[in-house]
Amino acid sequence: MTIIAQLATSFVAAAGFGVLFNAPRRSLIKCGLVGMLGWILYYVLVDAGMEVVPATVLAAMLVAVLSHICARTFKTPIIIFVVSGIIPLVPGGIAYDAMLHYINNDYFTAVQLSAKVMLLSGGIAIGLMFSEVANQLIQRQIVGKIKYKKRS
Repeated sequence: MTIIAQLATSFVAAAGFGVLFNAPRRSLIKCGLVGMLGWILYYVLVDAGMEVVPATVLAAMLVAVLSHICARTFKTPIIIFVVSGIIPLVPGGIAYDAMLHYINNDYFTAVQLSAKVMLLSGGIAIGLMFSEVANQLIQRQIVGKIKYKKRS
């Protein structure tokens, strides 16, 4: 039951941010699916005992790969799928708690939560960057093979 609730809420969150960012209507379900699959990978990895930062990196990589696939398949800009798909991974609740502890003068807890937010945000950025670099390397290999075949 928990997995179904996680799937549904992450789908709604990703598709909702697609609406908020004026994504084309025909892309909203795909945006929701990309966000849902990224979040469920994160959830399963954390539930299996993995630390949250590596799980975030892997989930962000999955979101980026799925976004590349959707962008090529449906001939839509990749930013639509990446932005709405990464939303479920953004540590907004932890950032809120950190600010709440700052306001209540509980600086020790606030600094710990702020550091966690920075690590998770960096994990998202690293996951997106790794996926982009891997995509460019794969494309160069494919283009290089095509050029080599044309010469011979």
